[in-house]
Amino acid sequence: MRKSILLLLAASILWSTGGLLIKLVNLPPLALAGYRGLFTACFLFLFVKKSAFSFSWNKALGALSYAAVTILCVAATKHTTAASAILLQYTSPIYIAILGGLLLKEKSTLRDWMMIFFVLSGMVLFFLDDIGSGNLTGNLIGALSGVAMAFNTIFMRREKDADPVQNVFWGSILTVIITSPFMAANIPGRESWTGLALLGIFQLGLAYLLYSMAIKNIPALQATLICLVEPLLNPLWVYLTIGELPGGLSILGGIIILAFVTLNSLNMKKAGNPA
Repeated sequence: MRKSILLLLAASILWSTGGLLIKLVNLPPLALAGYRGLFTACFLFLFVKKSAFSFSWNKALGALSYAAVTILCVAATKHTTAASAILLQYTSPIYIAILGGLLLKEKSTLRDWMMIFFVLSGMVLFFLDDIGSGNLTGNLIGALSGVAMAFNTIFMRREKDADPVQNVFWGSILTVIITSPFMAANIPGRESWTGLALLGIFQLGLAYLLYSMAIKNIPALQATLICLVEPLLNPLWVYLTIGELPGGLSILGGIIILAFVTLNSLNMKKAGNPA
């Protein structure tokens, strides 16, 4: 359990660089998502097993939900603040708690629902901080990415006895196919290629490789709650680099989320929660 938590934290730190890199790469959202997916697919091709080329519904639906969450996340980050985009994406624990019992046979506990309540309270503060800024489109896209992220986590968890990273590999291929017209119409410049490579190889590829190792041992809802470290660091990197500063309510929301995610992780370690 301790090793899996550390792997999830490492993946979250890598994921957290996405907001900054997406802001810096000068490409339209769909083109950026496609080129990032291309680098991710090439990287993960080195690690997927030969069985990746066999069909399963978990793999197909996992690939579809992965493509949706990556495309929606890029679009939301381009249309609103990095903080709002990533926090709205992390409403996924709500949908996982609702669907987990049906699709994963992992029942949510009272502690899980209490955690979700406080996490949502923190997220609402982020949303309220951004509600008057004219970023409604980005906020709505961010909320949809939360639904897609929930399904992505669930279907990766359903592949725990196989090779969960296959979902990401095929999802990256699907992302490239969906966005290929936009990729052809928007060829990256020299500086953009560097950002795209960092996004595809490290921010997604390596992060999901670590995540796929950890998700075999930790229930989907718990994994998502631990990974809430990502939306705390994501806007921090953006602020330190380009000065996009969340408001006071957003900072308060981040403190609430960090406090309860930390408590949840400590309780998991103490209880030795089974997979």
